[in-house]
This record gives sequence, structure tokens and C-alpha cells, in this order.
Amino acid sequence: MRLGERIWHALDSRLNLQPLVQFAKEKSVPRHRHDWMYYFGGLTLFFFGVQVITGILLLLYYRPTAEAAFESVQFIMSRVPFGWLIRSIHSWSANLMIAAAFVHMFTVFFSGAYVKPRELTWWTGAALLLLALGFGFSGYLLPWNELAFFATRVGTDMVSKVPLVGDWLLKVLRGGEDVTGATLTRFFGIHVAILPMLTSLLILLHLALIQRQGMHEPQEKPPLPPRPFFPNFVLRELMVWLVGLAALAALAAFFPWELGKKADPFAPAPAGIKPEWYFLFMFETLKLLPAKIFGLDGEVVGLAAFTAGGLFWFLAPLWDRKRARGEKSLFALLVGWGVLLYILSFTALSYLGVFQ
Repeated sequence: MRLGERIWHALDSRLNLQPLVQFAKEKSVPRHRHDWMYYFGGLTLFFFGVQVITGILLLLYYRPTAEAAFESVQFIMSRVPFGWLIRSIHSWSANLMIAAAFVHMFTVFFSGAYVKPRELTWWTGAALLLLALGFGFSGYLLPWNELAFFATRVGTDMVSKVPLVGDWLLKVLRGGEDVTGATLTRFFGIHVAILPMLTSLLILLHLALIQRQGMHEPQEKPPLPPRPFFPNFVLRELMVWLVGLAALAALAAFFPWELGKKADPFAPAPAGIKPEWYFLFMFETLKLLPAKIFGLDGEVVGLAAFTAGGLFWFLAPLWDRKRARGEKSLFALLVGWGVLLYILSFTALSYLGVFQ
């Protein structure tokens, strides 16, 4: 008996793995003309895995204090072998993870995969996207460079606009009145402990729901036979991961993530300070609002509108009754395209400098 067979026999005799193998052989995935959309969820998970691995490697050298954070990242990039590459992969994979999550969300929305009985799958997926944005926001400050410092100051200022509890939330996030070393320590704890724990639990729940309910199957005429999960779908998923890895490696190697200048709390904010691309559409919208709207602070009205819009999007399984009955919903289609075009156009116009 070969070594591999002996190991398998030993594990199978102790863990009873044969039913899992049989399940994988019998499991199938719906096949239709839009089945490419199934791969973006797995691609998001792949980039999250890259985040975890590279994040652990960076933790070996990173020091989360205002006095040492910038220098520790500088040491990683200049003295640690391949440290610059690991940091670039970590930064680029964060952006690609959020981009893949957005694509996955919109493909799920346009296919109507959120209706009964998959409401919980949609809601856990939406929560995972919010956590991914939280990863991006909390990790942005950790290098303690000039751009991250002032962008975090602007971002946390928005929290103070929340009625009644805004000032309290601001102090909780910052650890005081302003962005200081206490803020860096809190963001570090959120980034490496709280968010990974919540994300891991939600991913397990999300995958369990998908496994329990199966993948959504759009109506196809004539219906296509399903594709076996193993090895057909698994090999295709792995190929998509390889493409994602190749794109990530190319971006990290040819466009390494810059460190910039160390943050100086007493220096004036650089001109044209902006958040990361996934927050640009909200940032530019709030800038366009007048100071007062019906006697209320313009930013407060804007944040309230974003909150209401996000809640409306989150509750799509409840208001989209037509798709729940298997019918086409023109209203849901218009909502989806409106949100997508709004995000893309405002992000593109911001990069083009139209809102200067």
C-alpha cells in the first residue's frame, strides 16, 4: 500500500471521511448562461485568505504605536527580505477583495438570488461587505503616514454628525478628541482581532447557508444539466483563483504600494485629501451638498440618506415581491442599475478631478 493510501486509510478509519467524499461526488452546481457569477464569491474568499496570511507575516515586524508604526513599516519595506512585496500584496489584495465583493453583491442582486428562501444568505453577505469596508478603513491608518492620518481624521469626523450619540461615537473610535496614538491602537485592535473574528464567524454562517439552500438557479430555456461540483466546478474555481493570484502578483510587483511621509499631527492637511476609492462616491456626494438643507446640517441629511438607502438595499428580499413569485421586477432592475451607475460615475468623476 502506498504512503498516500495508508495516510488516507488512517484518517478515514478515525474520522469517517468517506461520506464527505461521496457527498462531494454527488453535489452539483446549476449551469446556465450567467454561471460565471458563481466565482466572484469564491474569489472574495480567496483574497480574504491572502489578507490573513500576509497580515500575519506583517504582524511579525509591525509595532502599533504612533512613535514606531511608520518606522516599522519602513523597516519591513526596506530591510526585511521581500517585505515590500508582502506589504504590496496585502494592500492590493484588500482592494481586490472589496472590488470582488461589490461585483458579487451586484451579480446576486441582478440575478434575484436574494429572494425567499435565501434572505439570510443575502443579509449575511451584506454584513460581510460592511466588514470588508471596515477592514479597509481601519487598516488604512496603520502605516501612520500623512495621507492615512488626515483621511482618518476626515472619516471619523463624519461619525460626530450622528444625532445624539455622535460625540460619544467619535471618542470611542478615536480614543479621545483627536486622532492620536490611542486611535492607532484602537484601529489596530479592531483590524487584527475584532473584525477577523466577526468575519470568520459570518463566513462560516454564509457558507453553511449556501450549502444548505444550494445556489440560486435562474430560469433557463431550455434548462441546462447541472455541473458536478467535484472536480468540474472545483477546478474552475481554482483557475479563477490562479487568475486572481496572477493579477495580484502583477499589481504588487509593478505597482508597489507607496509608504509616503510620516504623519505630523501639527502639519496642515495636504491639498485634495481623499479616502480610498470605495468611499469616494459618498465623500464626493457629501461635498456637493449645501451647508443647510431645510434648516438641518447638510452632512447630517446626507448621512441619513445614505443610511436609509443602505437599509433599503439590505431589505431587498422584503420589498421585491415580484421576484419572490418568480416574476421579473422592473423596479428592482432600475434600482440596481441606478445604484451601480451612481457609484461608478461618482468614483470615476472623482478620479478625473471633476469635483475639485
